[in-house]
Amino acid sequence: MLIDRFNRKITNLRISVTDRCNLRCFYCHKEGFLSKKCDELTPDEISKIAQVFKDLGIKKVKITGGEPLVRQDIVEIIAEMPEFDEISMTTNGILLEKYAMDLKKSGLNRVNVSLDSLNPEKYRDLSRGKLEDVLRGLEAAVEAELTPVKLNMVVMKGINENEVNDMIHFISKYNKDGLNVILQLIELLKLPGLESYWFDIGIIENRISAIAKDVRVRKMQKRKQYLIDEGAIEFVRPTDNTEFCYNCNRIRVTCDGKVKPCLLRNDNLVDVRGLEGEELRQRILEAVNLRKPYFREKIEVESRIKNCAVNGAVNSTVSGTIRGTVRGDLLERSGN
Repeated sequence: MLIDRFNRKITNLRISVTDRCNLRCFYCHKEGFLSKKCDELTPDEISKIAQVFKDLGIKKVKITGGEPLVRQDIVEIIAEMPEFDEISMTTNGILLEKYAMDLKKSGLNRVNVSLDSLNPEKYRDLSRGKLEDVLRGLEAAVEAELTPVKLNMVVMKGINENEVNDMIHFISKYNKDGLNVILQLIELLKLPGLESYWFDIGIIENRISAIAKDVRVRKMQKRKQYLIDEGAIEFVRPTDNTEFCYNCNRIRVTCDGKVKPCLLRNDNLVDVRGLEGEELRQRILEAVNLRKPYFREKIEVESRIKNCAVNGAVNSTVSGTIRGTVRGDLLERSGN
């Protein structure tokens, strides 16, 4: 198993197969097609890299982009992947109707589909795409049993925060015979120019938690998933917090074959393109060794607590004070 210097187990791999996209969502920093095109990995290259990661203990793989389905060889990419506990994919759903069944037959387990509005005009304004294409793609994904589909809705003030109830009602029709569609409500990152659209999804979470029949807590970010009559609702907040870093179990590969140890850094990429066997394995281990929590406060404090405990220099009062400081910092950062 892959374990970094901070004792974090790495079980999940995210492989970007392209930086191209067929939409132009206004809040996406990629802004659709880029002028500088990525020299995309071939299906064979992706398979070889994935195999070494599997040999090193990776359990789950997510295929990402850009938009993965703009690659005409996307079914071949999935078909050539080694077997993992789960292979999933993120997609905007525009081309999903065309590929859903073939992807399932090739070994894809499930998909995440982006859908910010059920209003055709609003969806077009947000993404320059057609809502009906996404809805047909979602239907095809459920029919192909690429489930549970996770429906990703970025909640934006003054744009779609009033559509959350509609979206919850929308997913209910897919969950009459089991949990087939999960709604993920995503808090918008406060990027320059987007601050006025930020909406505190904690307001919605408080309302949902009051009616939830059950609550599940995911290890990553301690993210909560609420089970209600209509299905499951999950709340996703920005990654700029120590909880995210403390529990990070992911490593990434860029579309041009570089291992990316940290989501939030681009200055420590490790190029593995063209490598095979032991050389590839050693370069991956080098990348793992470069992993360092982007937000380190909690890990550093926890380390101090452990060291004090080992040396017999910690008492309950000191420990409680330190942990209280950490908790206060997390609350401030998460907006809870």
